[in-house]
Amino acid sequence: MFTKAFGNELLAQNHDSTLINLPNNKIAFTTDSYVVKPIFFSGSDIGSLAVNGTVNDLSMSGAKPLYLSLGFIIEEGFAMEDLWKVVQSISESAKKSGVKIVTGDTKVVDKGKGDGIFINTSGVGVIEHKLNISPANIQKDDVIILNGDIGRHGIAIMAEREGLEFEHAIESDSAPLNGIVQKILDAGIDIHCMRDLTRGGLSSALNELADSSKSEILIDENSVPAREDVKGACEILGFDPLYAANEGKFIVFVNPKDATQCLSIMKTHPLGKDSAVIGEVTGGNETIVKLRSKIGTTRILDMLSGEQLPRIC
Repeated sequence: MFTKAFGNELLAQNHDSTLINLPNNKIAFTTDSYVVKPIFFSGSDIGSLAVNGTVNDLSMSGAKPLYLSLGFIIEEGFAMEDLWKVVQSISESAKKSGVKIVTGDTKVVDKGKGDGIFINTSGVGVIEHKLNISPANIQKDDVIILNGDIGRHGIAIMAEREGLEFEHAIESDSAPLNGIVQKILDAGIDIHCMRDLTRGGLSSALNELADSSKSEILIDENSVPAREDVKGACEILGFDPLYAANEGKFIVFVNPKDATQCLSIMKTHPLGKDSAVIGEVTGGNETIVKLRSKIGTTRILDMLSGEQLPRIC
C-alpha cells in the first residue's frame, strides 16, 4: 500500500536509511517510532532505545550519524518523574553516540489514548566514503559476519512484561553501533551491505536482504552465537533465538578477500568481541535463506509466520 502510493527512486532503495545526493556531499536520512512496553526494562528503556535505534539505522548505510529529531506523544497523566528519566536517558545516549538533538515536537493526548509515551525520531548522517552499501550490492560469495550473540532484547522485554524471573537477569543488548561500524569503514573494508537485527531477528533480516538482492543465502547454525540463558528462555517461551529481537546486533556482507580482516577488527571493539562468520551468499538461483543445522542437514529459514512479538521496540 505505502510503496504503491509513495513510490519513488529514493524510497526504492529499500534500506535502513535513504541515501540522498546533495550538491557537495551525500547524506543518509531515516525515521523510526518507538512504542515499547514496558518503557523501562532490564538494560535499557524507551529513551536510549530511540536514540540507539536511529543511530544504528544510519550506521547501516555507512553514514556517520550527526543529528536527531524527537517527537513525543505523551498520554495525559504520565508521571513527570518517568518523563524526566526518559529525557535523561535520551541525553546520555545521544552524548555516547556523538549525535545532537536539534529539533523536536511534543503532543499530549487524552488519558487512555496513548498508553504512556510514544517517541518518534528522525536522523541525519553524512557519508564520507565511496562504498555502495545497500541490499542491491550483495554479491555471490559474500561472507556474512555477525557481531555477537542474538536474542537478548526480545527475551528481556518478554521477561519484564510477563514477570518472569530467571536465575540470571537477561538484559537488553541495546547499544549504538556507529563506533564499531566506523572502525570497519576506517580500515577500508569492502562492505557490500549491512543490516541491524531488530524486530524479527536474524532470520527476518536475512530474508529481507535475500529478497531485495535476489540472492541465495546459506547460514551455519553452529556458527551463530547465542547465550545459553537466552536459548533456555526461548525454549520456555516457545521462541526461536533466530527470530528474537535485537537492538545492538548487525550483520555485514563483505568481499571474501576482506572477511578475515573485517572479523579481526570487529573483535577488537567491545560490541564485537563475540563476532563470528555465520554464512555466505551462495551461487544458487533461488531467492531463499537456507540454514545448515547442528546435525548437518539443510532446511529453509523462512520469515516469521504469524504475529511477531508486539511492542518490542
